[in-house]
Amino acid sequence: MSHTVSPVGTRAVIVDLPDLDTVMSWHASLVASPLPGQVEAIAAARTVLVCFDAHSSAIAGLNTLRNFQPHSSTEANPREVTIDVVYDGEDLADVAELMGISTEELIARHTQQQWLAAFGGFAPGFTYCVPAAGDQSYTWDVARRSSPRTAVPAGAVGLAGQFSAVYPRTSPGGWQLLGHTTQPMWDTNAEQPALLQPGDTVRYRQVRESISVEAGSAEEATAGARVGASQDKKPIVPVRPSVKVLDAGLQTLFQDTGRAGHGDIGVNGSGAIDRASAWAANDVVGNASSATVLENIGGIELEALVDTAVCVTGARARVSIGRRTFELGAPVEVKAGQTLKVEPVGGAGNGLRSYVAVRGGLVTDEVLGSNSTDILSGLGPEPVATGDVLKAGRRTARASVGTTTTNPFDGTNVLRCVAGPRDDWFGDAELQRFTEIEWTVTGQSNRVGLRLALAESADGSEGTEDTAPEPLQRNHDGELASEGMVSGSIQVPPNGLPVVFLADHPVTGGYPVIATVIDKDLDKAGQLAPGDTVRFELIDFAQQASAGNASRAGTPQAK
Repeated sequence: MSHTVSPVGTRAVIVDLPDLDTVMSWHASLVASPLPGQVEAIAAARTVLVCFDAHSSAIAGLNTLRNFQPHSSTEANPREVTIDVVYDGEDLADVAELMGISTEELIARHTQQQWLAAFGGFAPGFTYCVPAAGDQSYTWDVARRSSPRTAVPAGAVGLAGQFSAVYPRTSPGGWQLLGHTTQPMWDTNAEQPALLQPGDTVRYRQVRESISVEAGSAEEATAGARVGASQDKKPIVPVRPSVKVLDAGLQTLFQDTGRAGHGDIGVNGSGAIDRASAWAANDVVGNASSATVLENIGGIELEALVDTAVCVTGARARVSIGRRTFELGAPVEVKAGQTLKVEPVGGAGNGLRSYVAVRGGLVTDEVLGSNSTDILSGLGPEPVATGDVLKAGRRTARASVGTTTTNPFDGTNVLRCVAGPRDDWFGDAELQRFTEIEWTVTGQSNRVGLRLALAESADGSEGTEDTAPEPLQRNHDGELASEGMVSGSIQVPPNGLPVVFLADHPVTGGYPVIATVIDKDLDKAGQLAPGDTVRFELIDFAQQASAGNASRAGTPQAK
């Protein structure tokens, strides 16, 4: 068989293919004719990740893809894109020396080569380009830098392996830099925000000096992508100033159900991490489940500018107006001029994130159909700051406020997961040990992912040489080609300490995924705070989640 198919959590399937040409063929076919329930298909160097809307769709998709044959592409006239480049990169001379040619010859090869936009990468607008079929004049196999840069400037043009790409915004990276362009690779306000789409042909053209861009420098152009604030989009619903932020806490973000379906252009789903809590808060105040809420860490203080209703859910917290306190999940009537306080309880097992829904739903700038703030890519509104005045809509899903609901967060610390898709990189013994170890959430965790460390013993020590657990060990040498990732992917970098991807994770990753947290347990993962401990429990892909363990009475499963 020319391909293998493996489950990824409970709502995705990954297909391993022999080469990039086959990947492109499969991807084009799945995009043109999606499978039932397919949300998106994400191409990478040797794989296609297919994400579905439900577990049942993923099971059906797994069976279909085992015997799948892509149909012939109907793309007859691919779009051609020219990118002007100043060849002044820091690594230009080193790459030329590595290839045994002059810098002039390297530039000539790079500009003469016809490139094909293959798939999106780790940031919005970052597109991996490969030599186009039928234009194999040169061999491109350029090793990454041994020590990645902490910051590669926006517009940098680089090489890595067989790929060429442009960094759309300042970010860390280990590619070899040949030059720079001022051409924006991402424009939030454009009909197609990413300059390059999979299937485009690309030519790099040498210019002798920087090209001026009317909208400003490349850095300025990408700054708009960082915040994602659309300048010409107006709210489609009537709005009014509703609350003023007196204290924004440690972090307060606008979040909704996210922006799924844009992985091909390097955009992840984002959205509320604890989806059940966000849904419950909206339900109580009569909003649609997709309405925008506040996701808060560290407590928040809001002054009502009009009479309104709010609901607070999520992490355990004290909710009060003056001396009056309210239960989590309760409808709270706030009169104009009154101040609502949310004060987290803190401590192990009490959760990290609170959700505040305001009747009518909060309204801000949309990016790709969502008001969510993505902290990795910078898409979406700026974080909420003390002093901000927030607007809410005047339309609601229900005419009246609902009754108190059970707060969805249950404080449990066992996350169920499906093994793989790269558990073979570790073997059965390490997979078993992965589930036996009690892991600790570190302070380096955020919306991108949970970074885990080995839990300390009860007395605070790390145990004896005989009893202390060791990091996970691979049984494979070498590196894994970058492939699509989902929320819940548990990557294991070379240090052997897992990282659990959350809502703002990169679209692709290059570390093996030992297991994937099931969709029903992702809300719990998002509530784990630094210092909390967590264990993993393996379930079979086809196994339906039991009503116990991680269920949440009175709340729907996120869809």
